[in-house]
Amino acid sequence: MKVNYLIVGAGLTGLTFANLLAQNENNKILIIEKRHHIGGNAYDSYNANHILIHNYGPHIFHTNNQTVWDYLSQFTEWCDYQHRVLSFVDGQFIPMPITLETINQLYNTNFSQFEMVDFIESQKESVVPIKSSEDVALNNAGRDIYEKFFMNYTTKQWGVAPSELDPAVISRIPFRFNRDTRYFTDRYQGIPKAGYTKMCEQMIDRPNIKVMLNTDYKEVRDAIDYDKMIYTGPIDYFYDHQFGKLKYRSVRFEMEDHDCESFQKSAVVNYPNDYDFTRITEYKKITGQQGRKTTIMKEFPCDGEEPFYPFPTKEWQELYLLYKAKADAEKNVIFAGRLAEYRYYNMDAVVDQAMRFFEMRFL
Repeated sequence: MKVNYLIVGAGLTGLTFANLLAQNENNKILIIEKRHHIGGNAYDSYNANHILIHNYGPHIFHTNNQTVWDYLSQFTEWCDYQHRVLSFVDGQFIPMPITLETINQLYNTNFSQFEMVDFIESQKESVVPIKSSEDVALNNAGRDIYEKFFMNYTTKQWGVAPSELDPAVISRIPFRFNRDTRYFTDRYQGIPKAGYTKMCEQMIDRPNIKVMLNTDYKEVRDAIDYDKMIYTGPIDYFYDHQFGKLKYRSVRFEMEDHDCESFQKSAVVNYPNDYDFTRITEYKKITGQQGRKTTIMKEFPCDGEEPFYPFPTKEWQELYLLYKAKADAEKNVIFAGRLAEYRYYNMDAVVDQAMRFFEMRFL
């Protein structure tokens, strides 16, 4: 088989590359995906209760990048959705991220915005230099808030204490001195009206794009004649784990159907200190679907075979750099995306990155 571009992986990175490359009708593109579906971790499907489920955990699209928003809007209409999260702390369901509402409910106070600033300042522990996620939380919020909201949740999520994790892990969590309880404040927010899978199908609905599912690219690459490869899988797998396997954190999902219209107060409820799971998602509250039954998903972080999150410690970042040095020397392969770059990306970021790569390398 002869193609111009072989794309390994049918997540948003690979699909964006495929769509952009396919605009030149002379380009022949083959996407190879090991899973049974396209869309990567954004894949969604309807369950037996006819509820649209995000099979790999909740995916809320949000961005301040109008270019990315306009690009994806070619392939989907959007349902307006403002994501709100509660955390079960001290027997209460408290708004997350940390806001004025969070502090007042947690401590049974009636602080003004300025009084909250003074209160947080009184709680902070000065940590210099900041070397870990624990340092970030102590420096920004103090020990009590750290222990109630972050310490145990982060330990469950990664299997190690926050004191061992890169500062960027907790730095990603919003912290506000106002009453805005939305989890994201980006200008553009929403859920694809027909689902992420339908959006992804539209992205590659072109005659010069072919897709092979349930296929490991290594099993067929010798039979494919291609000009360039775009690789979005785990970088260590590409090099047959030459320097050793990189560590990834995985998640085990448990679905439950309930014979009720509503299971919980918000779409997502975090459980930082109780139970083995980190959070429960009720999908009807994300998609806006109605019905007398509902479906929830519990998430149990684990060290599984499916790579979800690159491990944010110095040891594994240093190992990745060995692979990156080899990747940078490749003439015929582009490494892009979360697994290929051993880096956490939001959805808008992977689309933006693919668009920038395309402009730099193919235009």
